[in-house]
Amino acid sequence: MTCYLPEETTEALRAAMIICPGGGYWEMMDDYEGHDYALWLNELGIAAFVLNYRLAQHGYHFPAMTDDLTRAIRLVRANAANWQIDPGRVGAIGSSAGGHLVSVLMTHSEEGNPAASDPVERQSSRPDLGVLCYAVTSMEVTPMEHLLGPEPSRELITRLSSNLQVTPQTPPCFIWHTQNDPVVKVEHALLFAESCQRHQVSFALHIYPSGPHGIGLGVNGYTPDSGQVLHPWTEELRRWLHSQQFCPRITKSPQDQDAISSLGRER
Repeated sequence: MTCYLPEETTEALRAAMIICPGGGYWEMMDDYEGHDYALWLNELGIAAFVLNYRLAQHGYHFPAMTDDLTRAIRLVRANAANWQIDPGRVGAIGSSAGGHLVSVLMTHSEEGNPAASDPVERQSSRPDLGVLCYAVTSMEVTPMEHLLGPEPSRELITRLSSNLQVTPQTPPCFIWHTQNDPVVKVEHALLFAESCQRHQVSFALHIYPSGPHGIGLGVNGYTPDSGQVLHPWTEELRRWLHSQQFCPRITKSPQDQDAISSLGRER
């Protein structure tokens, strides 16, 4: 993991987010879906950790990737005091395949083992919330051989179809997608949201009419305090994180609000 801590120091404990970039479980888009996300989250006062999980191009398949995210969340909680992090406010955000990875952990997390000799393994792997950015959630709609490996069993396909694995214990989630995404169909977002509704899991769903796959924050290279106009999902997420007590800052300048409004929002 690469750690990004907000520059400001405070006596209050802050929330943290593990970031899982996309790349189809083959490569890692850790610039605009990793580094940029981390800088933006830091501006909100949130500690960020970009996860460099294992990939198929290096010979790895399931469960290596989910093991990496599981360990990452436990590691952050185990070291929360060192980073001034509240261990009860550790979430995860992922894009595309990284979003799928987050959704798998949201639906398959485990409590820690209090008897483990490794203090990291004593921590829970359940994220306190999840953010799914144009994420894959169904192996039926988009089979992912780089994750599943060749000729996966029906049991594995079902297990890794997160839309089929939601339970009342699944943490709250923020889901967003574009309707005309040519790579990951919008059905993934709708199926996961429908399952959350069925199991009474709190969620926010935002579908935007157009936009390419892999849009990230909506800018080419994010620079903090630059006045760049980001995609509207960032403002919606900011407000949602505030409602979840993850983000203390929601105030933006009138100029920023006008710029965001000019992009239009679908509710």
